[in-house]
Amino acid sequence: MNIKVLKAPRLTEKTVLQKELTNQVTFLVDKAANKIEIKRAVETMFKVSVVNVNTVNTLGKVKRMGRYIGKRPDWKKAIVTLKPGDKIEYFEGA
Repeated sequence: MNIKVLKAPRLTEKTVLQKELTNQVTFLVDKAANKIEIKRAVETMFKVSVVNVNTVNTLGKVKRMGRYIGKRPDWKKAIVTLKPGDKIEYFEGA
């Protein structure tokens, strides 16, 4: 199964705080990816050691525009805990 596991980093106030306090980074990942594939992808792409991976499946919200109803897409995020001393600099310049 050849899928692109990591889609994008998830940058919110909460994830930036997690990165500073607990050395955890958050990524949007493919819905079909499992924890082992996510761990392998992060370790090979960023050359760091991963201690733990937690995943969350999030359902998209139902939104209305006038009388039309639509739905945002479902997505999956992975919270990756890195070994102490390792870090990923994916957002620089701010």
